[in-house]
Amino acid sequence: MSSAASLPVLPLAPGLAITRMGYGAMQLAGPGVFGPPRDRAEAIAVLREAVSLGVTHIDTADFYGPVITNELIRAALHPYPAGLCIATKVGARRGADGSWNSSLDPDDLRAQVRDNLEHLGTDVLDVVYLRLSAHEGVSDQSLAREFTALAELRDAGLIRHLGLSGASAAQLDEAQAIAPVVAIQNLYNIAVRHDDPLVDRAARDGIAYVPFFPLGGFSPLQSATLADVAARLGTSPQQVALAWLLQRSPTMALIPGTSGRAHLRENVAAAGLDLPADASRELGTIGGAAVQPA
Repeated sequence: MSSAASLPVLPLAPGLAITRMGYGAMQLAGPGVFGPPRDRAEAIAVLREAVSLGVTHIDTADFYGPVITNELIRAALHPYPAGLCIATKVGARRGADGSWNSSLDPDDLRAQVRDNLEHLGTDVLDVVYLRLSAHEGVSDQSLAREFTALAELRDAGLIRHLGLSGASAAQLDEAQAIAPVVAIQNLYNIAVRHDDPLVDRAARDGIAYVPFFPLGGFSPLQSATLADVAARLGTSPQQVALAWLLQRSPTMALIPGTSGRAHLRENVAAAGLDLPADASRELGTIGGAAVQPA
């Protein structure tokens, strides 16, 4: 089992280093990421277990629940241990019916930052992503007004570091001209690799690439190749998929989510799985074009 001593660490900026195997807290909310969890005690236990396993990177958002996930994190982990990075996102609100609604007005972004601060019970947010789009796709629409609003909150000391979610390469260019970007969070996994050029660019620039839905999301990965490799290695397809991502790029940082401790331990253990070269080559063909880990 992986431990604090064995989890690989990614330094991103002065005072900011995260374990490359993190934890995504989205699944702690109820069905559809809406409402309370089915088992609050288990949700609290999962968060505490993640930290006990050495994870120092937890991903969340105030629109998970909404509010539910951040309040669970506060209940489980506050006061937060030194070195724990909690990354959150702004740019969306939830409707009363559970709908996901973009909310990028600069005034509301400021309000969302205040909401995250309150519900997490902290005076400063470690990393705040500007969520530009959902997983359906990205665009090159200007983000100057929105990102400038967050950069001003960073200058005011309410945010330590900034990131982008659902962003294009052009939007990353525009954001970097305003303030440093330490992480980008886009849809990417072993079978969905349209973002390969951005993964490579992030590695060159020392930016964390944090794929959401690393295991396929609401439609789990199904691949005969993945299953065959896992069987040969005596492990699970999910662990192989996570290990491939970690070997794909030196600045890849994963945030697989789960609402159970057994699954959490399985995910974290994937950080210690070293894929043989032939397995990596085979896995690299799943998304269409052959792509090898860096």
